[in-house]
Amino acid sequence: MLKDLAKTLTFAALHLATGFGVSYAFTGSVVVATGIALTEPAVNTIVFFFHDRAWRRFPALNRRPALGPGLGTTGTRAA
Repeated sequence: MLKDLAKTLTFAALHLATGFGVSYAFTGSVVVATGIALTEPAVNTIVFFFHDRAWRRFPALNRRPALGPGLGTTGTRAA
């Protein structure tokens, strides 16, 4: 679990840094770039919550097709 937490935190840092960098490149403003970099992940998290709930309304979309014996999810032979 500690590895998962570390991975999540490093991804969050990369997400914020990327958002800031792109926003700053477009606007040239540290204040605006900071606002965008902090707001976008929060809004994206809310959007994901509702996206996930919408997917639950369609259980048929959540089923994986049967792949044949010995095949993994990519269609290649399992090792």
